[in-house]
Amino acid sequence: MKLKESVRPITYLKARAADVVQAVAENGAPYVITQKGEAKAVLMGVEQYDAWKRALALMKLISMGEAEAARGETVPLEEAFARALKVIDD
Repeated sequence: MKLKESVRPITYLKARAADVVQAVAENGAPYVITQKGEAKAVLMGVEQYDAWKRALALMKLISMGEAEAARGETVPLEEAFARALKVIDD
């Protein structure tokens, strides 16, 4: 489903909430809900939300790592692996 096809007014959601939830869960496409002609909310399935949150967390970690590297806050690879293994084993 294209984003343009999934834009719906809030009255549509009110009248067909069960259908919208089922569609979101089945096809994974989010719905953009409008109010007074403006986009106000996005309705997405739980699996898509979880994937989005994981992707966002990964991007944040990458950004933090890039900033640390730019500041010269790096450690040798062997030390990094040793630290990671210690965390995993504890």
